[in-house]
Amino acid sequence: MPRKPLIGINADFRAAARTTPAFAYIAEGYYRSIINAGGVPVLVPPQVDEESAHTVLDAVEGFMFIGGADLDPRNDGFMLHPSVRPLDAGREKSDRMLMAEIAERRMPVFGIGTGMQLLNVQQGGNLFLHIKEDLPSAVPHHDVQDTNHRHTLDVVSDSLIGRVYGDGEIRVTSRHHMAIDEVAPGFRVTARCPDGVIEAIESEMIDWFAIGTQFHPESDAASALDIRIFEEFVDSVRERSGQLEGASDAGDLQLVA
Repeated sequence: MPRKPLIGINADFRAAARTTPAFAYIAEGYYRSIINAGGVPVLVPPQVDEESAHTVLDAVEGFMFIGGADLDPRNDGFMLHPSVRPLDAGREKSDRMLMAEIAERRMPVFGIGTGMQLLNVQQGGNLFLHIKEDLPSAVPHHDVQDTNHRHTLDVVSDSLIGRVYGDGEIRVTSRHHMAIDEVAPGFRVTARCPDGVIEAIESEMIDWFAIGTQFHPESDAASALDIRIFEEFVDSVRERSGQLEGASDAGDLQLVA
């Protein structure tokens, strides 16, 4: 039976209210998808210092960034658009710190929704802040009355997303008003909505497995094919861990010799 790798997952955060304490939380679909794909989820609440982040990343073998509210564009030198509902500042600081260290380590990473946008921004890309204004001809990508709103997807065949979905009509769950504008160097677009909005990116760097989906394969309305994205991710984590262990064993043998 294949070994189950440890996969870190960042948690969202809600500040204390008059009748409830502050708490970190995560939707079941995220960690359940990792479990179903053969991984062991390790939930990571917002960290406040780099030492804690390093300790977490030393313990896990891959990392998944979940969706949520919006990245604050002011952190990237842009003005705050009226439609933006920023993430909790502590979560965003923590997420950015973790993503930077993950990129430095070339640790396998999968970003969903806001997680994909963070991956793109951290690597030098940027975002449309409001699809309705920036891309007025786009189809709806968010429906406040339906959290499982779906639209079709056009995929690049020679890609992980193409391998997962194959030919035929694809429909995915979508709930976002921001989107990637300029793609980060070292990444390519592997899926779009037919209106042109970017829905998936993948690393072209041979030493880094990094993917992002703007759509939500973990949602309650996900199809049977969607779980294969998580399987591909977990398999890549397992493969990299095996390579690192092999390199370590070879180094030990050289020292013994």
